[in-house]
Amino acid sequence: MSELNNQPAVAVRDLKRVYGDGEHCVNALDGVDLTIDSGEFTTLMGPSGSGKTTLLNLIGALDSPTSGEVEIGGQTLSTLSSSERAGLRLNRIGFVFQAYNLIPVLSAYENAEFVLMMRGVSATERKQRVMSTLSAVGLEGMEHRRPNELSGGQQQRVAVARAIVGEPALVLADEPTANLDSTTGRELVELMRQLNQDQGITFLFSTHDPTVMEHARRIVRLVDGRIEEDGRR
Repeated sequence: MSELNNQPAVAVRDLKRVYGDGEHCVNALDGVDLTIDSGEFTTLMGPSGSGKTTLLNLIGALDSPTSGEVEIGGQTLSTLSSSERAGLRLNRIGFVFQAYNLIPVLSAYENAEFVLMMRGVSATERKQRVMSTLSAVGLEGMEHRRPNELSGGQQQRVAVARAIVGEPALVLADEPTANLDSTTGRELVELMRQLNQDQGITFLFSTHDPTVMEHARRIVRLVDGRIEEDGRR
């Protein structure tokens, strides 16, 4: 997998995100410091409202902090223009969402291909990379099925394929097993752990799922917008 450079995959410094103002303000993140090295398989855990999704959104350049800095491979997000941030998301980061976020009128192949089309990759290379990636996530032979013809677990595998087909340095996954039964969720996490080991992709999850935590090599616990615990296994 491509690497941004020798910098950490993610570096967060004194990150704060406040929503609202005055008496109605909410400190979603309150001074978070976190470094994720390339190749890590890290889980963010904590109760609802602890700041997990907010942190992922800031790292993924989907939102901007109230104060503090986020660096992706040494690039400080606050110094980038909106178009440069969009380019970073397209070329360097893969996203896996709880609700899959697949395009319903497109097939599994077309959903996975979409990122490569946005990058202007040739049709020949797109086909090779998409078919190889769908095979890697266990969807060989299902490339022509649309999302409504796939199970929840299969749809999430398409989402994983879409996230990794562009060979990102970093994949952010927000509660990726929340809508899956325990067996399917375990299979999905085992798949992503295998991709992490085989291809060196850095994975950062948010989760309540014990299955995900079992496979994590590092667990970062958030409470009330602050890191309460950070442990490696």
